[in-house]
Amino acid sequence: MNLLLHDYKQPPSKPAAPGKAWRWFALGLGLPLLAIAGFSTIKSAPGSNQANKAVEPDTIQTDTMEAALSDTLRIAEPFPQFINRPAKVAHNAFHPPLILPEAPQFDVVSHTIKSGDTLEQVFRRNKISLADLAAIVRLPEAANHLKILRPGDTFEIGHNEGQLMSLYRELNLTQSLQISRNDDGFLAELVERPIETVRRNAYGRIESSLFESAASAGLQDKLIMNLAGIFAWDIDFVLDIRTNDDYYILYEEIWQDGKFVTTGEIIAAEFNTNGRTFQAVRYVDPEGHSDYFTPDGRSVRKAFVRAPVDFTRISSNFNPNRKHPVLNTIRAHKGVDYAAPKGTPIKAAGDGKVIFRGRKGGYGNAVILQHGGNITTLYAHMSSFAKNARVGKRVRQGETIGFVGSTGLATAAHLHYEYRLNGVHRNPRTVQLPQADPIKQKYRSEFMATAEPILNELQNYKRTQIAAASFD
Repeated sequence: MNLLLHDYKQPPSKPAAPGKAWRWFALGLGLPLLAIAGFSTIKSAPGSNQANKAVEPDTIQTDTMEAALSDTLRIAEPFPQFINRPAKVAHNAFHPPLILPEAPQFDVVSHTIKSGDTLEQVFRRNKISLADLAAIVRLPEAANHLKILRPGDTFEIGHNEGQLMSLYRELNLTQSLQISRNDDGFLAELVERPIETVRRNAYGRIESSLFESAASAGLQDKLIMNLAGIFAWDIDFVLDIRTNDDYYILYEEIWQDGKFVTTGEIIAAEFNTNGRTFQAVRYVDPEGHSDYFTPDGRSVRKAFVRAPVDFTRISSNFNPNRKHPVLNTIRAHKGVDYAAPKGTPIKAAGDGKVIFRGRKGGYGNAVILQHGGNITTLYAHMSSFAKNARVGKRVRQGETIGFVGSTGLATAAHLHYEYRLNGVHRNPRTVQLPQADPIKQKYRSEFMATAEPILNELQNYKRTQIAAASFD
């Protein structure tokens, strides 16, 4: 037992070499000596200790090798740390970088067309080749889309030191024009942009105003403007609506590439105000004409709108005994004054023909329209006239004929609007307005079949909202 204890006793440690160079030198010298020592031990056994040979013939050899190897490895401490990390060496192996072709570099100009703009002006302003402009205008696929520009149209024009490289224009929601330079000159393509139409429902209750109710319901202004436009012939949305009036809308949303784009058409709507209910459903006839109708096929439109301008307030109502603010005398006010900022568009109240345009005494700049049924309308105090509102020209309901101003006897910018039947002034806000044409008889059965399921869908939504409100 003493021999075994002695044989496996750890030999004393040797001092390490003072420097890394000596460690590697010792390692190089120690490994051959270790091999020689092991060979010599096998050939010459100790002569005085037979018991040791009988009990553990390999003990001295193993002990000597372990001791020698232990001493050698202690001298070369960093070596095991190096040889035990092959995976990291392989993982960090050098790979040549991937070289991609260089992307073409050029400047991109984004431009929104303003009134009077031409592409030639845009190219000159940005110092882009007019010869390139002439070349793309000659392309059959592009010619019509570059010659006719509308205010608000946007272009993205890529150029490199004055040389045209590309041009992009959105023509409409579903189509765009793309022009690019190639080896042969220019290539023009009409690119389709598919859209997805999704049906949505909306509900709102009036607390203070229509637009505040829409904002609290998370609805877009465009949707509410369309709603007001549908019922504008029956409801004055500035003066008529009351707290707790409510509305229900079935409408479309337009999505493209998984992103919301805009609010689409209102399919059906209901507005409840002051104990009255108004309903409308959109119908497109086989001829492609679309309009809104009541459930029984009558047009929701009237031949005239109540207010031919987007106004902030009524500054003076129809009043036969009003005191004139400028003349300071009792003088009948034979129309309605709608206060609005200078320059606000004034629209034709109904289809008609321009029979007067010009300066008219205290009315200032004025336009008079002749309508059917011996009805005339007058629009006064304009700052300027629309180009299309020329004497003898026919205009459509809602078409701009001039702009709000304060010409003539006026203390501030507003529209003075008069409605005359057989030469007699009537209150524009209360006069019984003639109806527009109903559904054509030949389309009536198709309309009824189309409108019924749509209105049922709107009513089902209304019932769910009423039920939900009863639990609040």
